[in-house]
Amino acid sequence: MLPLLPIFPIAQTTPPPQEIVQPRIVRPLAGSLDAVPVFNSNSPEKVQAEGILLSTFPPAGKKSKSAHLNFPFRGRFDLFAHHVFQPTTPDDLRSLYLGVILHNPGKQAVRVDILQAASYLSQPDAPFAELPPVAENNLGTIFAGPGDRVMNEILRGQRQSSFPPQLIIPPGQSQMLVNLPILVQGLEPPINGRSTFMRLRSSGTVYAASLAMYAPTDSTGQERSPTLEEWQQILERGNLAGPRDKTPTPPEQTSGKVVYGRVAGVAQGSQWRSQLVDSSSGASSLSIPSPGEAFSYGLSMLNQGTLGTSQIQSAPMLIRYPDTAYRAHGNYGIQYSLSLPLQNNSDRDRTVTVSLETPLKEDKLSQGGLRFFSSPAKQVFFRGTVRLRYNDDQNLPRTKYVHLVQTRGQQGEPLLTLRMKKGDRRLIQLDFLYPPDATPPQVLTIGTK
Repeated sequence: MLPLLPIFPIAQTTPPPQEIVQPRIVRPLAGSLDAVPVFNSNSPEKVQAEGILLSTFPPAGKKSKSAHLNFPFRGRFDLFAHHVFQPTTPDDLRSLYLGVILHNPGKQAVRVDILQAASYLSQPDAPFAELPPVAENNLGTIFAGPGDRVMNEILRGQRQSSFPPQLIIPPGQSQMLVNLPILVQGLEPPINGRSTFMRLRSSGTVYAASLAMYAPTDSTGQERSPTLEEWQQILERGNLAGPRDKTPTPPEQTSGKVVYGRVAGVAQGSQWRSQLVDSSSGASSLSIPSPGEAFSYGLSMLNQGTLGTSQIQSAPMLIRYPDTAYRAHGNYGIQYSLSLPLQNNSDRDRTVTVSLETPLKEDKLSQGGLRFFSSPAKQVFFRGTVRLRYNDDQNLPRTKYVHLVQTRGQQGEPLLTLRMKKGDRRLIQLDFLYPPDATPPQVLTIGTK
């Protein structure tokens, strides 16, 4: 008997974009992360059950002792929280509140300075709008997604007006640092996210916890903000919020599919400072490449994605929950501050470009260079603003902000093009905070036309 033929036409799949290879050396990034601890609350990413997201409180006196990691902060530390809320049933459109509580265990008051801070929802604050690959962003008005908007403001040293410059926490007491809703009412589909980032400095020891709670209601049935006492009940009696994310692959496993996992713990490192110079001993400048050539430096490289450098830049975890990421892969919120003292050592004037790019992830360069797609892919792998400070071709100091959107495997357009005279030396300073919703690795590329 002959097989039956399908009564519907077979769907035509779109062929994947062709790859191109750019022969290029990828250099490890000089420098390293600093030692500033980062309270990193990103698991579960999608929260659908209230509870404890991340607690560094001591476990004594708490119902769920394993949910409290007992890590005190003192002095400089950062706080990052990035969570999405989607109701479990379509008719339950209550808001979910994100709370961050700080506790002073000591016998003297503690002052917590809020140096920079921002928190935004995806809807309506920062929707994922379609934007061009490169756009001037000197006014800071271009962003797509809450993480993009938050990092844009922190890069500029801003503190959102809703946050006070400091908190004073009396001895033995707690205060709310964040008490903000993730709203879904009126959204289609009912899903929303909130990104929060703060740079903080404490005059004494404090513990911190991020918590999730469904919005309570007042006597008229209207939603209201949870009280400190209600948050403390979650902290003391609650369990870890859910559902839990996928368990990460152990770092010693080098074969098979890799699950990096989401981060919930305290990571070490808030900023990566680097001066990029030639590899020769005592070098103080970075020689531009020969005409038609380029070299790159890896950014946010991670295990099994080191682009042939063997360098893992992911921040190590000081403490973490056992079912969450072993390292802070992606380095969300970490500031890269890179100095490039470019020098034209040739006997002719040269045109030099500086670009940020998103090659295909590899641990070793299987094709002898960086692999890119010849046409844009669908998946956006980087949305964020970078700052460039430099002297232009008239030797005038300039600062410019550029917003980038790059898909997987996308070659970058130049952020900066300089005409360097023979013997000319030009210092370029590039800064950006690695944005949430981005996917590593990227590279910084210096080329000569």
